[in-house]
Amino acid sequence: MAGGEPPATAAEEGRRAALLREITEEGGFAFVASAEKAACGDLRAAEAAREMAWEQLHSGPWSEVGAAWRDAYALACLHVARLRRLGAAAADRRAALRALDMGLIMGGNLLRADLEAAIARIVADPGDGGDAEAVDEETRRWREGLERNRDVADALNILPAKSLSCKKVERRSCISLEEFICDYFLRGSPVIISGSIDHWPARTKWKDIQYLKKIAGDRTVPVEVGKNYVCSEWKQELITFSQFLERMWSAGCPSNLTYLAQHPLFEQIKELHEDIMVPDYCYAGGGELQSLNAWFGPHGTVTPLHHDPHHNILAQVLGRKYIRLYPASVSEDLYPHTETMLSNTSQVDLDSIDLKEFPQVENLDFLDCILEEGDLLYVPPKWWHYMYIVTSPVITKHVVATIPNVTMRCIFW
Repeated sequence: MAGGEPPATAAEEGRRAALLREITEEGGFAFVASAEKAACGDLRAAEAAREMAWEQLHSGPWSEVGAAWRDAYALACLHVARLRRLGAAAADRRAALRALDMGLIMGGNLLRADLEAAIARIVADPGDGGDAEAVDEETRRWREGLERNRDVADALNILPAKSLSCKKVERRSCISLEEFICDYFLRGSPVIISGSIDHWPARTKWKDIQYLKKIAGDRTVPVEVGKNYVCSEWKQELITFSQFLERMWSAGCPSNLTYLAQHPLFEQIKELHEDIMVPDYCYAGGGELQSLNAWFGPHGTVTPLHHDPHHNILAQVLGRKYIRLYPASVSEDLYPHTETMLSNTSQVDLDSIDLKEFPQVENLDFLDCILEEGDLLYVPPKWWHYMYIVTSPVITKHVVATIPNVTMRCIFW
């Protein structure tokens, strides 16, 4: 096999052959012809097959895309990565990794193990360490950001009106699973649990930006650009994790904020999964973990007021985050969007409330808090929550050095 890869097993060959037969039955004759040429070493054919599968993924609503075409896209990504790896340049390594990450992000599950194995072979080869002086400066700025914090009094100047003036979310320290179930889970009551994730490797390792870049720097991730997902200028992009980290330091208006949000990062990059652990609280009452997502973002990033159908536990790994909570009982007074896609999101912009249009919001009681590093926050189903990253930007020589903010969310039951 080209590029030092082991030959495909009989089982792998069988899966791929069955997939090509299925694509043929769906009329994908051109894709199959290109995929067969790609398997014989034709890079142009591999790129053509990937483009054809990509078009199928975007031919209609995502929910209507057939599983076979998602698997076909993953297969084409495998071919492109293998043939790109024939090049010795670092650019070829990065192109191969990008192809495989795209296969993980957009492809189906049939060839997921093949994609992960191919990634493991590539990341085993050390990449270029980069310019030493630039690395030192980047490390200095990252550490400076982590060591600097904003006083609560300063935070009040940028947070929504009435923040930290109502009832605070109850805070407990290292409570047992039984206490959590009886006092909060069964009662549907939010709680902050402190001191239960201090042993996570992420709590120390992720304070080193060079560690993050070494583990994930060349990996492609989806990011959101803009103040939040209900703004008209909001968009999504696919960039490398290193590019994302660099954007965190960039000055600019809210429309250019870049946020890695609600992404299954730990499924995509296994090495990062080794740095965190699923809290025992996620198995309350015999429940099961539904998803495990990551949020990386700079100061000023907002998650608009919304609710989720599942139980949530937010783990604050780095930085600080302001969170406001409203119970499900006041849902109608929060003016949910009428469109189906946004029906779990409020029309109210808490950063600038239009009381003429949304008068019921003014006198609603809420719970709020500032989630500190090492805290867990339990958010029961249907509780509305708004989030604002309050870690402070440090302006030095017209360069904004933003304190990194990392949150992990476990959805269970």
